Amino acid sequence: MNFAVFASGSGTNFAAILKAWQEKKIPGKLALLFCDQPTAPVVKKAQAQAIPCVTFTVKSCGGKLAYEKKILAVLKEYQVDWLVLAGYMRIVGSPILTAYPQKIINIHPALLPNFPGLHGIEDAFAAGVSKTGVTIHYVDSGVDTGPVICQEAVTITSEDTLASLATKIHAVEHRIYPQVLQKIFQEAEEQND
Repeated sequence: MNFAVFASGSGTNFAAILKAWQEKKIPGKLALLFCDQPTAPVVKKAQAQAIPCVTFTVKSCGGKLAYEKKILAVLKEYQVDWLVLAGYMRIVGSPILTAYPQKIINIHPALLPNFPGLHGIEDAFAAGVSKTGVTIHYVDSGVDTGPVICQEAVTITSEDTLASLATKIHAVEHRIYPQVLQKIFQEAEEQND
C-alpha cells in the first residue's frame, strides 16, 4: 500500500509523518511527496530523506484541469493508493476526488465546522473563542466539509498570542496526524489481506 503526501509550504506535518513512517509506526510506503510550490522548504526536506518528490504549478500546466490530470498520471506512475494532505493549500478538484473516493485525508488547524479555509488559527484567535483545535477529515468537494475522522481541542488562554496558539496547534497536529494515519492504514491493509 502506497501513500503520497501533498504539501505546499514548510513541511512540518510532512516531517512528522515521515519520522513516524521511518520508525515503522505508519504502515505502507511513503511513495511520493507532491508539492505545488517548487521552491517550498518541504521539497528540500523530502529530497534530504531520498523521498521521491514531484513539483509543478497549476500555471505551468495551463489550468486546474490539466494540472489535476498531470497529478493523476504521477500518482498512477507511483501506484499511490492514499493521499495525505499536509498543508496542501489548494482545493482538490473532481478528477482527483473521483479517482480517490474516501482515500484523501486532510488536517485542519481548527475544530471543524468552525473556522474552515486558509486561516483556521488566525480566525479562531480573532474570534476570541476559548478553545479551538485540530481536525483530521476525509476530503470531499467542499472546503473542509468532509467527514471528520478525529478532533482534539486546544484551549486558548488569556496569555496566548497568535504565535503561541499556532505553536500549541502544531504540536497537536504533529502528534495526532501520524497516529490517525497509522490506524487508517493498518485497517486498510487488514482489509486487503
